[in-house]
Amino acid sequence: MAVVAAVDISAGPDVGFLPLVSLGPAFASLAGGWRRTALIGVLALSMCAGLGLYDGLFAQRRGWTALLSVVGVTVAGLVAAVIRQRRESELASVRSIAEAAQRVLLRPVPRNAGRLRLAVSYTSAVAEARIGGDLYEVVATPHGVRTLIGDVQGKGLEAVETAAVVLGAFREAAYDEPDLTAVGNRLERALARHLTDEKFVTAVLAETRGAGTMTLLNYGHPAPLAVAADGDVRFLVPPERALPLGLALHHTSGPQPYTVPFALGDQVLLYTDGVSEARDAEGRFYPLDQRAGLLKETDAQTAVEALRQDLVAHVQAPLHDDAAMLLVRYRSG
Repeated sequence: MAVVAAVDISAGPDVGFLPLVSLGPAFASLAGGWRRTALIGVLALSMCAGLGLYDGLFAQRRGWTALLSVVGVTVAGLVAAVIRQRRESELASVRSIAEAAQRVLLRPVPRNAGRLRLAVSYTSAVAEARIGGDLYEVVATPHGVRTLIGDVQGKGLEAVETAAVVLGAFREAAYDEPDLTAVGNRLERALARHLTDEKFVTAVLAETRGAGTMTLLNYGHPAPLAVAADGDVRFLVPPERALPLGLALHHTSGPQPYTVPFALGDQVLLYTDGVSEARDAEGRFYPLDQRAGLLKETDAQTAVEALRQDLVAHVQAPLHDDAAMLLVRYRSG
């Protein structure tokens, strides 16, 4: 508005810049509330009237046209500001509900469970939603510490609902069932009552009862990454591939549990395919095993956060899929 006024005074009324004073309330409606827009509109109207009198434009149609332009843009800006503020309020309410739902669905995992130290990271592909189809849980039970990480097929509220079914079934079965395979069967039955149209959930269940070993049950999920105390890195690939949860109607045998070494100082990273299938601008997958050195951080949560930041740096763009990571460490004391 100041620039328009300066040009109008220096160049004269023949330039025809006076209607551009209405840019003030137009931009005010984009950033401020209706009060600020009204204030800038009144200022623009006063400036337009003063410059019109100074240039003698009200003796002809140009002056009144400029004045009406400012009034029209100010009114439109007020309406736009009110609508924007109302939508921002609705969006804030939706985000608040989403955050509450996420806290119920994905509860914070305990930092310590027996001799295990745990850390989690969750990055949603849709930042506005802050919640997606990836899921994780840690339950300390009389049968050992049991962990779950999974990925629901699909997106949106339907995926969130399916994740809630899986987590609810796991939280009950983890306490009730003494065998990890029985826990997986409970999840299968719960999904059989819920899923339709051959939808599925990939998942890995892990159980740690004592020093030395960890038992895994893999339902078509990416193999966990093991980092031994001596620095050895390897993927914990199951002996045989199995179908994801929810596809039991194909009458195939479920996955077989397999035991892997898990001693003092070892750590296992459970993750979803949003991590392993993340690509950079040239289409190269994220080299998770080559980044295992980032997990050497003393604090488990700091290590997971370093890995998450490296993942985002690799993609150099918003993630195309949700990415969840659950780090399990066997601490020495």
